[in-house]
Amino acid sequence: MDFEPKYQPIRRKVRYQVSDRESIEITDRKPLEILRDTEGLIRRQAVAAIVPVVSQPLAAKIESASEVAEDSLSVLAEIDLDAISDVELQPARILVGLSFVGFGALAIALLTLFIYTLHPQLTRQQQIHQYWYPYVFFVSLGVTGLLTLGREIMRFTR
Repeated sequence: MDFEPKYQPIRRKVRYQVSDRESIEITDRKPLEILRDTEGLIRRQAVAAIVPVVSQPLAAKIESASEVAEDSLSVLAEIDLDAISDVELQPARILVGLSFVGFGALAIALLTLFIYTLHPQLTRQQQIHQYWYPYVFFVSLGVTGLLTLGREIMRFTR
């Protein structure tokens, strides 16, 4: 059971009547185009406000980073999300699942180290009572990653 849409989005033009003489024509845009335009609007205002305040070398770095962001988002906006297949997304989903499992395991190990080094006076019952919620959260992250990996394995073995 996949939750990806089975339809192709319709690109349509909508005409809004502003006044008796004027009307605005708006075209549906792709999500990455909206992201590029929205982020660019916010970023340009932030850069314009920050550059006069900071030193000249830092201002040059901020402006160059803004230009790199503009170029990167323009390249991203050209990607057609509908053309990406499930097979092409499988490695990314596997990496996300492995990241969840790894982070959950690392966090549990660090939590155990934290408890044993900073609270050696606590008994096991007190440790469990005091740190139950973080432990359950980290275990849940690991289980989520395992379920994601299991889903990917079952998806393409048919």
